[in-house]
Amino acid sequence: MFEFAPLLLFLAAFLYKDIFFALIVLMIAMPIGLFLKYLKTKKLDKMFFWSTVLLYPFGGLTLYFHDAEFLFWKPTVFYWVVSIVLAGSQWIGEKPLVRRLIDVAGELPTDQLTHTQWRNLNLTWSGFFAAMGILNLYVAYNFSLDFWVKFKVFGLLAITIVFVFAQVFWIASKMSHDEPADSEEQT
Repeated sequence: MFEFAPLLLFLAAFLYKDIFFALIVLMIAMPIGLFLKYLKTKKLDKMFFWSTVLLYPFGGLTLYFHDAEFLFWKPTVFYWVVSIVLAGSQWIGEKPLVRRLIDVAGELPTDQLTHTQWRNLNLTWSGFFAAMGILNLYVAYNFSLDFWVKFKVFGLLAITIVFVFAQVFWIASKMSHDEPADSEEQT
């Protein structure tokens, strides 16, 4: 809710006035949402934090030059940075980033997937975020501003939710109540 509320305010402000007014509303709402989420969870949501941080240079350029094209690039740069970080995590640390993120939740027996399965899943996530960045630019440059704003608010979120559910079902299908797979294969 804390992450989606600023986007809904952005959409409402866009429909009320224009992209520049909506951007100002978003630039005010994002840090408030981040702060409220921190107060509630006592944890800093890193994805929300970095999305908020990236909003300011792209939003500032958009307002300064009065050109929405800068704002089009914010989601894409965010997705591509996430993609690069995920891909890079294949070689940094003992576990790929996707596994570390799921381990933090602590609700799944992550040791039941092999190291190779985690690496492949991590690369799948990396590819997904790279593709999302491309898709965002495709929509931004081939459709109206009105369509892009609605796609940014609802489309990107819906695609991400479907992807995450597909990954959760895949992970669940690989897990059993038997011995951990990590002990069998470490390649």
